[in-house]
Amino acid sequence: MDGAARRRIWGWWFFDWASQPYATLLLTFIFAPYVKELLGDGSAAQAAWGYGVGAAGIVIAVLAPILGAVADKSGHRMAWIVLFSACYVLGAGGLWLAHPETFSLPLILFLFGLGLVGMEFATIFTNALLPDLGPRKQLGRISGTGWAFGYVGGLLALVAMLALFAENAEGRTLLGQAPILGLDPETREGTRFVGPFVALWYALFMVPFFLWVRVPRTPPVATLRESLASCLPELRRTLMHLPRTPSLLAYLGSSMFYRDALNGIYVFGGIYAAGVLGWSVVDVGIFGILAVISAAVFSWVAGVADQRFGPKPVIGFNVILLTLVAIGVILISRESVFGIAVPPGSNLPDIAFYVLGAIIGAAGGALQTASRTMMVLQANPARMTESFGLYALAGKATAFVAPLAIGITTDLTGSQQAGITPLVVLFLIGLGLLVFVRADGEREDRWHAS
Repeated sequence: MDGAARRRIWGWWFFDWASQPYATLLLTFIFAPYVKELLGDGSAAQAAWGYGVGAAGIVIAVLAPILGAVADKSGHRMAWIVLFSACYVLGAGGLWLAHPETFSLPLILFLFGLGLVGMEFATIFTNALLPDLGPRKQLGRISGTGWAFGYVGGLLALVAMLALFAENAEGRTLLGQAPILGLDPETREGTRFVGPFVALWYALFMVPFFLWVRVPRTPPVATLRESLASCLPELRRTLMHLPRTPSLLAYLGSSMFYRDALNGIYVFGGIYAAGVLGWSVVDVGIFGILAVISAAVFSWVAGVADQRFGPKPVIGFNVILLTLVAIGVILISRESVFGIAVPPGSNLPDIAFYVLGAIIGAAGGALQTASRTMMVLQANPARMTESFGLYALAGKATAFVAPLAIGITTDLTGSQQAGITPLVVLFLIGLGLLVFVRADGEREDRWHAS
């Protein structure tokens, strides 16, 4: 492999490094628990977060395959990445406005959703570049190393945020000092800085991506206007032809459910711990450090396993593991651990949740990297961006189901623990559909037939 090819792979990896803190710092471990503190009630925060993230998921589900189809016909993939990177930066940076005295939940949910949509759409276009980065047999290792590299970036960003900025109830960071840069702990400027911090992180570390990644130049099939005019009829035909590619159809269905459940764990893990166990933002951040370390290690391990055994066994094992973890999370509270009562003030619930957090990180990281490789194997090589648009559609078509189901169940029961139960069902459905997926991908003649 020559130097240009290695730089291209490193540039592609830097997208994972740059974008991962949105999930780690905003979606799960810093900003979500801060919203719980502002609202003052764990169940109310979990329900509101569910509705907001669910709404963003609907937008992504509707537009993702359309944008993928347009990109495959008109080209300009890099321009689309720039556009959605701007949405990422604006949405994340705007979370600074979550002032404790003038807090507007609708505004914050809108800004958070804008950044989340930007991240997801940019990911569609960068994922579609994976098949061009190396031989098919090396894609699992390339994908796994990218996820691992991204998690290392998320870990460093999380440690920096906890050590230097995010304050606890006493106005102190993890190092026991006031937030740096003169940020006022009284108005939670240290914690609110997580939004601008994530935006600046992304802007800085996307530079290697834009410098080193070169999209293969292929003549556009149609202009942007022509692509927009024809994409809906062609997308309709693609969806109608999915039954002719049963392995792809089964995989899209399987991943639709298990990725929805995994995102549910990520989205609500921090709020759940803050509400049920009474953890502070710093406590949840430490939990996040453990989860991200295990995710980084096991994403790389999964890439090695993927290259040796293929992605399907890796996916199946981790879906089973995450199903058991989701059940375990429901059985942890301040009063009991796995159905066994604990005395007041016991640290056992905290220790148990830390252990489950590490397992969630490990299994989640491994599952995501293997899923990305599996999509390359299942996809039509001539329509890779559209295929990843369908993959995003599969990931988001029911993405509103887990957040909304958690929100509704939490509302109806008044219990955060009961609100998590839909995740178990989603994991099991995904596992059942995985049985019908061909490990080596769709037969080539299926693409000619469709």
